[in-house]
Amino acid sequence: MQAATVPPAPVSTVPQTPAYRDRSTGLVLFGVGQIILGLLAALLVPLAALGAFFSRLAPGGRVHPTQLIVGMASYAIAAAVLIGLGIGSIRYRRWARALTLVISWYWLIVGVLITILLTAVLPLTMRAVMRMQQNTATEVPPAGVMAVIVTVIIVFAAFFLVVVPIAFVVFYGREDVAETCRHRDPVERWTDRTPLPVLGASVVFFIGAVYMLVVGVSTPLFPFFGRYLTGPAGAAAFLVLAALDLYLAFALFRLRMAGWWIAIFTLPVRVLSMALTYARADLMQAYSKMGWSDAEIDRLNANPVSRSHAILWWSLLTMIILLFYLLWLKRYFKAPAAPSQAQPLPAELG
Repeated sequence: MQAATVPPAPVSTVPQTPAYRDRSTGLVLFGVGQIILGLLAALLVPLAALGAFFSRLAPGGRVHPTQLIVGMASYAIAAAVLIGLGIGSIRYRRWARALTLVISWYWLIVGVLITILLTAVLPLTMRAVMRMQQNTATEVPPAGVMAVIVTVIIVFAAFFLVVVPIAFVVFYGREDVAETCRHRDPVERWTDRTPLPVLGASVVFFIGAVYMLVVGVSTPLFPFFGRYLTGPAGAAAFLVLAALDLYLAFALFRLRMAGWWIAIFTLPVRVLSMALTYARADLMQAYSKMGWSDAEIDRLNANPVSRSHAILWWSLLTMIILLFYLLWLKRYFKAPAAPSQAQPLPAELG
């Protein structure tokens, strides 16, 4: 008796639903949002120059050129990064999602610290400005108006420095977003070659290298174990530190153990150098050596933020946080395995 043949199962022509929720629309919307933020940052470049020009009209209100250079360069770099990441997000690129996520985490951490700093020192700064205006017989706004201005500035800063990056972290951190980018952009990208936490540390050191270059060219005021290096010596120190940060960014990205060890040993040295300098050196005297006028130094010294070194100590705190983060990243770095002493015999002799 011949066995009955079982007919093959019919092939389903219904397209299978992906195991993830497609986030293409969200990637486009958030990409457009980044482009808008980038355009706003680009708009701040000419506004900063315009503000510096009009500050000359106010008595003692002149903005030093180095401050203007640092501000304009920061806005221009931020604009280029945001617009580039926005375009990449609209095109569903893997690298755009990875870089947006790690930069948003950096943006959020720094933004929280800046918001706390503003909340603590901005009222003091406003009171100092009001006292200066009273001494110069300038009309002073009512205290209630100044309080409203301070509140608006803090709320505005909290929105752009805390709320916005939280939105980016929550969206780009979703696994559905990662899967959408993998399927829409099936080609392996350079950001796929290292874990995201390590990529974040690499980006931080790269940002640090760019910052050191800008400050070294515009404001060569380098804290060095209890004193400030100014002029060519300060610029050279910033350039050396920029080269070190650039190497660390590359080495960490390549998961090189040597880069991790160098970062772990050099960061405490930098923290110690900054702490000793902030505690002992006279910042105003260093600005005087750089050629700042007496009026500019007096205005800077009248600011309680500058007098208390709050921003400098804030920079020190960020470096300490980075040090602990690098210690946490140790799990991703493994020393190369030592070669076995017992070498296998060649095949033809085995």
